[in-house]
Amino acid sequence: MLDAVTISHLVYASMAALCVALGCFGAALAQGNAVAKACESIARQPEMSGELRFTMIIGLAMIESLAIYCLLVALVLLFVRW
Repeated sequence: MLDAVTISHLVYASMAALCVALGCFGAALAQGNAVAKACESIARQPEMSGELRFTMIIGLAMIESLAIYCLLVALVLLFVRW
């Protein structure tokens, strides 16, 4: 039989996993959308490819930080409670 401490640890672990999963899912959708729009823009105006690529890479770095922040929040949830 599970005691209350074990159940609370399972709840914290599952909430941390949900935090990471939703954060990574959102970041993956945003990155896919950003790359698709950048490729579409480069196809329309090839002379702007350098500037568009630079802007896209900066945007992807900002989007990727969302997934890292979600991982950080999940780790804080896990380690502060235990």
